[in-house]
Amino acid sequence: MDAQWRTSVWQQFGAAIDMLAQPLHACPDELWRVRVWDDPYAEFWNLAYHALFWLDVYLSGSVDGFVPPAPFTLDEFDPAGRLPERPYSRDELLGYLAHGRAKCQTTIATMTQARAQQLCDFSWGAMPFAELLLYTMRHVQEHAAQLSLLLGQRLGLTPGWVAKAADEPRAGNDALIS
Repeated sequence: MDAQWRTSVWQQFGAAIDMLAQPLHACPDELWRVRVWDDPYAEFWNLAYHALFWLDVYLSGSVDGFVPPAPFTLDEFDPAGRLPERPYSRDELLGYLAHGRAKCQTTIATMTQARAQQLCDFSWGAMPFAELLLYTMRHVQEHAAQLSLLLGQRLGLTPGWVAKAADEPRAGNDALIS
């Protein structure tokens, strides 16, 4: 794989992950369990968890053999749509975000042409792994925007634009503007 391609994809994918980190850091405790809309899965924490879980799955390229790190479960795979047994804390989700960020950076840095072309098959369809990376980046950014919109509507906070991934994860809500 071309080094420039890997660098460019990481800088943009990492920026999407960094933008997801902003609302996680900024969400006050009183909004953590608030439903964004009338849906039992639409609490702030669960939308963030959903984005992080699927980031982890898609970076694996398959559901076969996938196991998330503790304390997370495979509830997202449940066809009945079961919620986790309890809401995950901010610290747990920030830890999962750090896990996903590191996994993403390593996955892209070690990408080979063969891996990029490998077909990844999911219940909703199949695509080459390189395309799955772009699909996943869009999914992360979708939920980063969704959570940021909620904070903007409720608190007047808006995220700063992240042009490219930082060398190290950004701390706290440094990029939020009130």
